[in-house]
Amino acid sequence: MMDNTNQQYLQAMGIELWQERDQERDQVSDTTFEGQGDDAWQELKQQVEGCALCGLEKTRTQTVFGVGNRQADLLIIGEAPGANEDKQGEPFVGRAGMLLNAMLHAIGLDRKDIYIANILKCRPPKNRDPLPREVELCTPYLQKQLALINPKLIVTVGRIAAHFLLNTKESMGKLRGKTFAYEGIPVVATYHPAYLLRSPREKAKSYQDFLRIKELLL
Repeated sequence: MMDNTNQQYLQAMGIELWQERDQERDQVSDTTFEGQGDDAWQELKQQVEGCALCGLEKTRTQTVFGVGNRQADLLIIGEAPGANEDKQGEPFVGRAGMLLNAMLHAIGLDRKDIYIANILKCRPPKNRDPLPREVELCTPYLQKQLALINPKLIVTVGRIAAHFLLNTKESMGKLRGKTFAYEGIPVVATYHPAYLLRSPREKAKSYQDFLRIKELLL
């Protein structure tokens, strides 16, 4: 948890602090690792692959753990794997993944420079929204990934990821253009690439978001 000094520093930077859920706070405090570095990552990946807590293991093709640089400054968080991700075992592939790659390239970043993960590690049937119980049971895996990476900046893509991480129901229109904090790490919310494919007029707004992301990473 942040001490008062960190809170004052973030507030001075204009970063809004959202009240974390007690449940999440408890889960973070209970996070432990048997190993360090590669050992911790391998242990966590095995836990995810063997998970059968929420029932999604019955319909998934495979788990989608996450991919990228484990020492990345930037962590991108989406909501859940889709059909392409379920087939390939990697987040943000297909047309949405190609658009995300293009947006990263626009600010001088490559996919291999960052880490990408989802809240859920298994695809919900027919790409439906994650259920609260599924999110609750899968949250500790994401929190452990976050603790291992310790990024400089978190970017949530899409409404569901933003609502979960920031514990809010505000619209994306109101969340965009601001910087929040989660566990002391700055957070920026932007549109999901899949939404931009359906609403191409919003791409200009996302480009502005990514320019802010570049500034925050400097």
